[in-house]
Amino acid sequence: MNLNQVTLPSINIEKAVVFYKKLGLHLIVDASPNYVRFELPSGDSTLSIHLVDNLPSESNIVIYFEHDDLDKEVKNLQEKGIEFNLLPTDQPWLWREARLKDPDGNQLILFKAGKNRKNPPWRVQ
Repeated sequence: MNLNQVTLPSINIEKAVVFYKKLGLHLIVDASPNYVRFELPSGDSTLSIHLVDNLPSESNIVIYFEHDDLDKEVKNLQEKGIEFNLLPTDQPWLWREARLKDPDGNQLILFKAGKNRKNPPWRVQ
């Protein structure tokens, strides 16, 4: 099985497109103003955004994007005007994470985990 895509709600597709392009995603489907779809710079998964009238009052969805040079990427994104809630920080689960929200409040985490992403010391055997 392969993860094809994740779809997020948005009340403003145009703002979402600008934001995700700044993150480095490549727009591959543009059915604005109702739907767009992006390719990620690496891997096969895609990210879709669909128009909604109202955002969910509370969402626990968190999207993780891994980057080999996290600190440099965060600095590059800050220079493009992207604001972070948490700058790159080493976490007790052996990942380095930076946190931000997209224009619709969806939680995003940029991280670097290396081998610990799938093979932490506490992995079930």
